[in-house]
Amino acid sequence: MLSNKVIAAIRQDYALKQFDESHVQADAMEQFKIWFKEAIDAEVIEPNAMTLATVKYDGRPTARIVLLKGIEENGFVFFTNYDSNKGKQLQTNPYATLVFFWPELQRQVRIEGVISKNSAQASDEYFHSRPLESRIGAHASPQSSELKNREELEERYKEFEKLFAEQPLMRPLHWGGYILQAESIEFWQGRQSRLHDRFLFTKQEDSTWKHVRLAP
Repeated sequence: MLSNKVIAAIRQDYALKQFDESHVQADAMEQFKIWFKEAIDAEVIEPNAMTLATVKYDGRPTARIVLLKGIEENGFVFFTNYDSNKGKQLQTNPYATLVFFWPELQRQVRIEGVISKNSAQASDEYFHSRPLESRIGAHASPQSSELKNREELEERYKEFEKLFAEQPLMRPLHWGGYILQAESIEFWQGRQSRLHDRFLFTKQEDSTWKHVRLAP
C-alpha cells in the first residue's frame, strides 16, 4: 500500500555534474543553448518538453507541458491553439514561466518573461512543416472545449480530412506561435548533499545579462 512514508523515502543523490563560475557563460541564451544541446546529445526523452505556467482570471496559477519549437534572440517559441485556455489566459496576462527538467543530466532551467504572438509568417512556415495528420488535427480540435465523447472528436477529424482532400489545407487563424521574451533565467545543477549549484541571470536595460549564484 502506498503511504506518505514510502513517498518521503524516494530520494536521489545528485553527483553527476557540477556547475561553477568557470562554466557560466556571460549570455544566458548562450548558456541555455549549451545545456539544451547537451540534453539532446544525452538522448534525454523529449528534451524540448517544458512546463508552461500561466495565470487564470482569478489569479490562480495553472500549468501544462508544451514543446519548445524554436530559440530566437532572447526568446523561446512554441505553438498552440490561441482559443485554448492558455491562449485566453495569455491574452489577459502575458507574464508566464517555462520550466525544463532533464533528470538524465540532473538539471533544471526556469525562465520567466512576457509572451506575445509570433509572426503570421513564422506560424505559417511551422504549420506547413508539420505532418499532415497534425495539421488536420489543428483544425479538428476545439482545444479546451468540452466534448460529449471521443467519437465527436474523431468525427470532426474525418470531416476536415475529407474537406482538405478537396481544397488546400491552410493554417487556421486560431492556431499559431508564441514567443516568450526572457527576463530572467535560472540554471540549476543537482549536487551531492543537496548543495546544488544555482545561477540566476537577469536581463539588464542595455540587453546584457547579470548573473548571481543562489543558495540551493
